Amino acid sequence: MLSVLIPTYNYDISTLVEEIHSQLILTDSIFEILCFDDHSTNLETIKQNQRINSFSNASYTVLPENIGRSRIRNLLAQKATYDWLLFLDADVIPAGKDFITKYVETISDEKEVIYGGILYQEKKPKQENVLRWVYGKEREALSVKQRNEASYLRFLTLSFLIKKDVFHKVKFNEDIPNARHEDTLFANDLKHAKVHLTHIHNPVYHLGLDTSAAFIRKSMESVEVLILFLKNNLIEHNDILITKVFSRVKKFGLHPILSVMYKWFGKRFEKNLLSNNPSMFIFDLYRLTYLCYLDKRQ
Repeated sequence: MLSVLIPTYNYDISTLVEEIHSQLILTDSIFEILCFDDHSTNLETIKQNQRINSFSNASYTVLPENIGRSRIRNLLAQKATYDWLLFLDADVIPAGKDFITKYVETISDEKEVIYGGILYQEKKPKQENVLRWVYGKEREALSVKQRNEASYLRFLTLSFLIKKDVFHKVKFNEDIPNARHEDTLFANDLKHAKVHLTHIHNPVYHLGLDTSAAFIRKSMESVEVLILFLKNNLIEHNDILITKVFSRVKKFGLHPILSVMYKWFGKRFEKNLLSNNPSMFIFDLYRLTYLCYLDKRQ
């Protein structure tokens, strides 16, 4: 018995729901599909998504106010009927026609959280979206073996299966409802709660590629959130790679130099990242120097 939970905001999820629904029907599973819209402003998108209500055991509900990425997921889980929850982000689509079957067949009493992975289209997108595509292919589209080498760090919340009773113990943190890194914090909480995480090959394609400019902005906002997390003891320095490196840099007294690098070379970093061949080394250096800059300002 499966509850499929899909939060959305200004995004047409009707095709995703249609695909998931058809796969669920073929498995003979008892299921429901709950879609909550976080008070979208795009009326055409809302109209398209209304089609979901015509599918059996599926519903689309527009919330009366915007409540944020963490709280909407917790609300979906609260309203879910069944023992296993399949969370899907709005901008994904299953890579295989056996997507639901693979998840259902992996379910057992010993499993607590199951993550199937992510893929990106092979064709290089237009230049304005290249950075997000390169980052996704190099840092997110990893094999099961690669993910198991750092099980919790390489877990993403865009498609995962979790026992309902486990989710009630480790929810999304609502104190940061619209901050970046809510998935990082969720994965870290799973780790500290000793929740068993199983990696399998059952990927979705990530379709919603941000522009390079938007991805840079969001990435820098994520760095600002990490400062907040560290300050409020929501994470430790060793929990995330960038904060782990930052801790070592600070230990050896190098953070003032990197802080100055951000001010002197930040625009040059951005020029590379906005190009058709962005460097992940530059991307990492840009974020690390910004982290050092923010730390020096405090």
